[in-house]
Amino acid sequence: MSEPLPIKFQEHAQLQALGVSAASISFTNLTMESDRFICVREQVNNTNQVVIVDLSHNNEVTKRPITADSVIMHPTSKVMALKAGKQLQVFNLELKSKIASYMMPDEVRFWRWLDIKTIAIVTDRSVFHWAIEANTSPVKIFDRHANLEGSQIINYRASLDHKWFVLIGISAQNGRVVGAMQLYSKDRGVSQPIEGHAAAFAELTLEDAKSPTKLFTFAVRSANGTAKLQIIEVDHQEGNPPFQKKAVEVFFPPDAQNDFPVAMQISHKYGIIFMITKIGFIHLYDLETGTCIYMNRISNETIFVTAEYEASSGIMGVNRKGQVLSVSLDENTIIPYILGTLGNTELAFKLASRGGLSGADDLYIQRFNQLFSSGAYGEAAKIAAKSPRGILRTVETIERFRQIPNTASPNQISPILQYFGILLENSKLNKYEALELSKPILMQNRKHLLEKWLKEDKLECSEELGDFVKQYDSVLATSVYLRANVPGKVVLCFAENKQYDKILAYTKSANYTPDYSSLLYNIARSDPEKATEFATNLVNDENGPLIEPEKVLDVFKSQNMIQQATSFCLDYLKPNRPEDAELQTRLLEMNLLHAPQVADAILGTGMLTHYDRVTIGTMCEKAGLYQRALEHFTDIHDIKRIIPFTHAMNADWLVNYFGNLSVDQTLECLKEMLNNNLRQNLQVVVLISIKYSDLLQPHNLIDLFESFKSNEGLYFYLGSIVNVSQDPLVHFKYIQAACRTGNIREAERICRESNYYDAEKVKNFLKEARLTDQLPLIIVCDRFNFVHDLVLYLYHNDLQSFIETYVQKVNPGRTPEVVGGLLDVGCDEDVIKNLLLTIKGDLSVGKLCEEVENRNRLKLLLPWLNLRVTEGSTDPEVYNALAKIYIDTNNNPEPFLKENQYYDSRLIGKYCEKRDPYLAYICYRRGECDYELIHITNENAMYKHQARYLIKRRDQTLWTYVLQENNEHRRPLIDQIVAVGLPESTDPEDVSATVKAFMAANLPNELIELLEKIVLENGAFSDNKTLQNLLLFTAIKADKTRVMDYINRLDNFDAPEVADVCIGEELFEEAFILYKKHNVNTSAIDVLIDKIGDLDRAFEFAERCDQPDVWSKLAKAQLEQMRVKEAIDSYIRANDSSNYMEVTRHAEMDNKYGDLVRYLQMARKNSREPYIETELLFAYAMTDRLADLEDFISAPNIANIQQVGDRCFQHQLFDAAKILFSNISNHGALATTLIYLKDYQGAVDCARKAGSTKVWKEVNAECIRQKEFRLAQICGLHIIVHADDLDELVRVYERNGYFDELIRLLEAGLNLERAHMGMFTELAIVYAKYAPERLMEHLQVYMSRINIPKVIRACTDAHLWSELAYLHLHYDEFDNAVTVMMDHAATAWRHEGFTELIVKVSNVELYYKALRFYLNEHPTHLNDLLSVMAPRINHTRVVQLFEKSDNIPLIRPYLESVQEVNNRAVNSALNELYIEEENYAALRDSLDRFDNVDTLDLAKRLEKHELLEFRRIAAHLYKKNRRWRQSIALSKEDRLFKDAMETAAESKDAEVAEELLQYFIEVGKRECFAAMLFTCYDLMRPDVVMELSWRHNLHDFAMPYMINTMKEQFSKMDMLEKDVSELKEKVAKQQDSNENIAAGPMLGAGGLGNPLMLTAGNMQSPMMTGATAFTTPNQQQQFGNF
Repeated sequence: MSEPLPIKFQEHAQLQALGVSAASISFTNLTMESDRFICVREQVNNTNQVVIVDLSHNNEVTKRPITADSVIMHPTSKVMALKAGKQLQVFNLELKSKIASYMMPDEVRFWRWLDIKTIAIVTDRSVFHWAIEANTSPVKIFDRHANLEGSQIINYRASLDHKWFVLIGISAQNGRVVGAMQLYSKDRGVSQPIEGHAAAFAELTLEDAKSPTKLFTFAVRSANGTAKLQIIEVDHQEGNPPFQKKAVEVFFPPDAQNDFPVAMQISHKYGIIFMITKIGFIHLYDLETGTCIYMNRISNETIFVTAEYEASSGIMGVNRKGQVLSVSLDENTIIPYILGTLGNTELAFKLASRGGLSGADDLYIQRFNQLFSSGAYGEAAKIAAKSPRGILRTVETIERFRQIPNTASPNQISPILQYFGILLENSKLNKYEALELSKPILMQNRKHLLEKWLKEDKLECSEELGDFVKQYDSVLATSVYLRANVPGKVVLCFAENKQYDKILAYTKSANYTPDYSSLLYNIARSDPEKATEFATNLVNDENGPLIEPEKVLDVFKSQNMIQQATSFCLDYLKPNRPEDAELQTRLLEMNLLHAPQVADAILGTGMLTHYDRVTIGTMCEKAGLYQRALEHFTDIHDIKRIIPFTHAMNADWLVNYFGNLSVDQTLECLKEMLNNNLRQNLQVVVLISIKYSDLLQPHNLIDLFESFKSNEGLYFYLGSIVNVSQDPLVHFKYIQAACRTGNIREAERICRESNYYDAEKVKNFLKEARLTDQLPLIIVCDRFNFVHDLVLYLYHNDLQSFIETYVQKVNPGRTPEVVGGLLDVGCDEDVIKNLLLTIKGDLSVGKLCEEVENRNRLKLLLPWLNLRVTEGSTDPEVYNALAKIYIDTNNNPEPFLKENQYYDSRLIGKYCEKRDPYLAYICYRRGECDYELIHITNENAMYKHQARYLIKRRDQTLWTYVLQENNEHRRPLIDQIVAVGLPESTDPEDVSATVKAFMAANLPNELIELLEKIVLENGAFSDNKTLQNLLLFTAIKADKTRVMDYINRLDNFDAPEVADVCIGEELFEEAFILYKKHNVNTSAIDVLIDKIGDLDRAFEFAERCDQPDVWSKLAKAQLEQMRVKEAIDSYIRANDSSNYMEVTRHAEMDNKYGDLVRYLQMARKNSREPYIETELLFAYAMTDRLADLEDFISAPNIANIQQVGDRCFQHQLFDAAKILFSNISNHGALATTLIYLKDYQGAVDCARKAGSTKVWKEVNAECIRQKEFRLAQICGLHIIVHADDLDELVRVYERNGYFDELIRLLEAGLNLERAHMGMFTELAIVYAKYAPERLMEHLQVYMSRINIPKVIRACTDAHLWSELAYLHLHYDEFDNAVTVMMDHAATAWRHEGFTELIVKVSNVELYYKALRFYLNEHPTHLNDLLSVMAPRINHTRVVQLFEKSDNIPLIRPYLESVQEVNNRAVNSALNELYIEEENYAALRDSLDRFDNVDTLDLAKRLEKHELLEFRRIAAHLYKKNRRWRQSIALSKEDRLFKDAMETAAESKDAEVAEELLQYFIEVGKRECFAAMLFTCYDLMRPDVVMELSWRHNLHDFAMPYMINTMKEQFSKMDMLEKDVSELKEKVAKQQDSNENIAAGPMLGAGGLGNPLMLTAGNMQSPMMTGATAFTTPNQQQQFGNF
């Protein structure tokens, strides 16, 4: 297998696949400021847009319609910077807002994001930095150097501290790309020009350096082809070791002469330089040493833009194809690669330390041990500090340094402190190191050092460290717990330090939930003021309450904190939630008991509504809060009980309270109130009635007030609702109450404005009331049309003055009804006349006339009507009435009807119809009442009047109506029109309208009669041209027999129009006579030809006329009837060549080429048209006049000879075609012609001159047909160089079966200069079909020039499996190659090739198919295959595959090789194999090393095994699974007592150990009893041991155990006595001489200060109680030596 690569190469996206056009993928259109965004400017359908690809969100594509010269995305957020000309703008895409904008004075040549806050801008002269967040103008940093003049700026870089900058540009000079850079120091203000193509800044921490070293690295390829990478130090820091300048040769392959560096990125994590060249090479160099680590080509296209790939500290770039690629170190292979391939141990050592990489662990351990052994503890400490992944920074290492004897002088640091000091300088201490270092620091009271290290993040915090620190400083311990993420102890520390505000914030961030109830209880006891605030924060948490509010209330009540409890509950209960009902009740109960005023205030706010109202109401009543009690009671008895206390209630509240009662309860309460004190309660009852009128219903309240005869109450109540009520009863009762209380004006207002009362009832009430003012009655009668009743009432009650008031002031419009009523009651006419004369307002004249006319008293109005006329009235009703009076009195009505213009003609005409029809006619004529006039004239046979009216009216619609066929009066009317109407008329418009009406009515005969009357009788219109035309047209349509007579008698008409109409009516002879009479000969012959169809008569007419136009029309007609010769003769007589195309077409159709030659010769004289000369030339060829043809083409002409030649070729006139093609040097067509003339050699020569693929194909096809293979091959070589024609040529050869000739042709073509891929591909396909033995050689030689997919199809069809696998392999279709090898193993499979291919496939299923294939076909090679596929296959599936076929033993080597992954299926398979082989040692080793098995199931199986060792393994498995008793039972069965004792000791269970001890006694194993006491010493209780030894006479065997126990007890007592003595001395020193205090806290009852332990209460010795004693380090050793 090949060596693993030290890099990871990955394709992240394909921009073209994401919809980005290939033309837009360039340096000018695409930008990439970081590894998150790619921004592309492109144009789609003439629309500019910007495409943003978010690489961090699954290549999400965003397109925006933006027009700009350049677009760059922010490195980390969705902020976009745009440049359009000199205008710069920055937008936040998420907030949709503009961040900054600036207009540059100069053109911007390059710009980029320098960091997340700054944009660098490069112009022609200077470099600027633009701070976006500051929203200031760009600041100039430095001016460009002259060495960059004319260069394209490609990059601009800055150091991390922005003190060094480099500007990079390239330019084309002398055929190569020259790089120029300008290095600028901000502190010095100095620039240095450098030749270079790519550069970068970096920082590297060298060994023993106090701070990072700043480096500048750049690469250049000079004119002589050499290339160098240089690394130099800038701004040397005092105290750092100097960095030696590095200059490294950069290797470029010989075929990359024009290659040069284009991009450089520094991996800050690993200290690696990534450099990319123009043609796609990647170079990796170590930053510290300059060593080249790796070089390879990663892209065939130029990578033109790069950025740091932060995910793996590598480099990311985009190439011209749109591939987004990244390269980074492979952490798993880089160190082995450096050690194995480069053999550079020192570099591997440093790189592993710098990046924490695996692969150099053994080197570090070895070097550490060497230094430690040699006493170089400082160097060893450095190695441990720098060890990759901290492999040496363990407890063991600390212990090793601690065990070093401190032989140093007082001024020297101990090795352990030296070790910690080095660790602190270089890195962060882990939790073991931090704990060990903190112990002496805090013991020495140097807490500030620990605080300093925590701030500098030098310590890894842990719970153990926090516990230790808490003994000295709780606040500092909080900081440790926070960093160690121990939330429980953090919360306790916050509470102890009274930092309650931090508890919730922390628990949310840590996702930790403490016991808030206990926490709150403790806070309430220690800090009551803060407890309320803390509880509120708990229950009002944004994610829901963290503690139940009831528990909070319980906590406060347990501390009697009523105020705090109330404050908390009020704050929590603000939302007034139904689920808080119980808590609301508890709150109110608590306050009603302890603070009723507070409860009253709470209830007054109304913020709580879900509590137990009955309970709270009862408590309010007891507390004297009657109003509050009434609010809570709903039972009517309770309410009646509280009502006596209403004097203590607020009136407004009482009114509002009634809104809570039911209707019945309210009415009952109101009745009770009126009963008790009507005068006092009337006002409040009215107020309640008004407010709840809708609920209580007005009729109930009206009954209530009427029952107490309270008109005032009724008036005030109804007065408040009458304006909004629609109840008739309310309005009626209000009118009654108003009248009864003397409020007449209010009654009048309601009568006038209300629309809802019962008018009949009100009218009757008002009549019965006999009010002094009858105005309310008048209003009601006027509004509801009771005028007749009103007049009768007023007239009979001598109230005539109110009648005058009514018609004069109230409503003059009611005068007609009043007059009618007065006439009905027999009032005197003079009174009525006088009354009418006094009315000044507007009144309806028509209605008045109607009222009087209905009573036959219309003449009564004559004086009043004349007065109106005198006043200048134009009211039609006035004049209608006068007209009726004049007509009825026969007072000369006709002049009035004719002259007056105001009356209604239709109305008066209708009035006159039965009285005098003529007067009706006058009225209708005046008003143009057409249909009424027609009706009256028809009814009274007044046809003459009707005819005159119709002629004058000129209304076509009216004419249509009277002339319709179903009109029985039509004939008499027409007679009057013809006899009287039209003869009397002198207006042409009248006549015209009448004629149109007759035409529209389709009355041709009547129209002819009419027109003859007008035209032929020498009247005023006899010479009228229009009428003559109309007469002819009508005759043509209605009576064709009269047409010829009219033509002869009339002379003033439009002959062409009439002739056209005649033609339309097929009167062809009449039309011919008309044309002939008026010398329109062309139209006349058209009639003869087109209509009559007599060509002979037309020929005679043409002879007589002898006009060219006539001959031309005749010729055209003859041509259409295929009289070609006669037509040509006629065209020649007309000298007309205009229709030469049709003549030529017909002559060709009739094969009249001889006559056509005559015509075309005539036509050529008249017009030199290309068509004429072309057809003449073809006519020569068709008549075989080759001599004339040659003369014609030799003379000047404009004929299309090519066309004629083609036509001759089509008509097989090959001799003529040869002459024509030769004349125009059309070698292609000539070659084809020569083929038909059998001149093949000449055809090939002409094809060579033509140089046309089409010609070559034609000649080739003909040569193949004629078996002229030599000439065919000459043609074929000119065809196959064209890929589009190759397939067709191959098919020609194959159809004819000339396979060998085809192969020879293609083989000959391979040597051509223009040989292309298609030729090599087709030859491979032909080989596959017809010469398969030659295919493999062809593929091996020309594989790079073959279209592999096409050949794959051919090989598949030809079943060439070996060649097919070879093709799939070279086409990178590894899956298909492997499939072919397996499916056709007999010819395609090779073991070596198969194992190389199988690791490259992408379809995982092929791995398992390959395993089945090898299992069936080549089982001996199975393990080789599995070893190759091991990293890629699923071991579980492999095991299942071979288990199904029972072939697990075949793959045992593979299973053992992959068992390191600890896979359950692999472990189970091997274990089964070991069991089957009875290899208990291998099984025991497998189970100990690899625990991913079902141990219990395996133990159950093995405990019945016939071999002892396997049963012992079962007991071992039970022990590992803590099944102590099962393991011991199994060991006891096999009498493996040692195993049983070890299991009992490992269980740490005294009960298990005692059971086993009892077992040994029962079976009489006394030695085992003694061994058990030694093995399980910690688990044995002394009292149990003593009892068992006494009962079973085992004192000798138990005595060692008892002696050791006694010694341990006495040792502990000595230690305690010593500690107590020291404590006594310490306490004694601290006490004053005057104090008389007991000896010490530990010297009380039961302590060691008493004289006898046996008398100290219930104190018992450990020995007597069986308690476990502390173990001394040497106890087991002493027991063993006993």
